[in-house]
Amino acid sequence: MNINYVLLAGLWIIWCAMHSGMIWITVTDALKRQLGNYFRFYRVFFNAVAIVTIIPVILYGRSLHTPVIFRWEGFMIVFRVMLLLLGMLLFLAGARHYDMLQFLGLRQIKTRSSRGALSASGHLHTSGILRITRHPWYLGALLLLWTGDLNVSTLIGNIILTLYLIVGTVLEERKLVLEYGEEYRRYQKQVSMLVPFKYLTSVMR
Repeated sequence: MNINYVLLAGLWIIWCAMHSGMIWITVTDALKRQLGNYFRFYRVFFNAVAIVTIIPVILYGRSLHTPVIFRWEGFMIVFRVMLLLLGMLLFLAGARHYDMLQFLGLRQIKTRSSRGALSASGHLHTSGILRITRHPWYLGALLLLWTGDLNVSTLIGNIILTLYLIVGTVLEERKLVLEYGEEYRRYQKQVSMLVPFKYLTSVMR
């Protein structure tokens, strides 16, 4: 195997591991104890590190100039547009229930709090798109990830990021169970984690 591809895969894995490690419950709980009131700045720091560190990985992958192995063309462009629109719709629909200032980390700084919920109220929301899938942003990201043409570099990145998003969703579920308890467990039984099988089954009955 080309050493450049091995290095690229390693860089993506390192980025995913670092990204997950920074929000691991054990890590964040320890930082809360150590930083005290200053922990409210952590989300902004986390987002900044994620952006700054992913840029060189993307640039390195693009610098390899590998040949295209799959291209959206002909009638397939229709499916590509559908995936793009569905992915963007999931992000827009999710944004109606999530607090963007909380997601960016600005709400924590303003309110001097460090709650984990992304909703503006801090309560569990289960309406709108959240009645169809529990994680519209994760699902949207998965769809958008595969809407581009593929070469070896992008295929490596997409596979690793797909696995990362799925694992990240599972880890997020554990945090939400800890935060909301039995209320979230009931929600899990009613709505699918990503692909809305439960919703589609109920509609088709």
